Amino acid sequence: MLTDPETGLLSEAYFQIALDARIASARRHLRPVAVALLEVVQDVGCLLVRPTDPPAVAAVVRETLRDADTVCRLKDGSFALILEDTPELGAVRAMERVRCALVGRFSSSTMWAGVACYPAHAFSTEEVLTQGRLALLAAEEWNQDRIEIATAG
Repeated sequence: MLTDPETGLLSEAYFQIALDARIASARRHLRPVAVALLEVVQDVGCLLVRPTDPPAVAAVVRETLRDADTVCRLKDGSFALILEDTPELGAVRAMERVRCALVGRFSSSTMWAGVACYPAHAFSTEEVLTQGRLALLAAEEWNQDRIEIATAG
């Protein structure tokens, strides 16, 4: 299945295929590509839970990014983005725009993001994804919105 039935976003299977293709293209053309992994939760009292309206979160993310960017929903309910021709600083700015848009729509939400870039942080699809996941885990350690950038592997 190429789309997530709940949000209409592209699926994790599509994300894996697209990321392989985008990194291969970036390698051929000597261009950067960024991956951002997002987790959006709602503050409910002392608990952080997934938003009750994932389609609305998906719409905010999609509306905030460029048409050329790829937005996917992973099996665990988080979001994965592929930002072509985007170095580290551009990816962080894009995630900050997404964060501001989410705060405007969901005042009690928290967004954590992990950003990793080819070739700055890794050279293969697997390495970029691993670095992005590690950055997301580091962001999730905070009890507030946080965008973490991968370290070079």
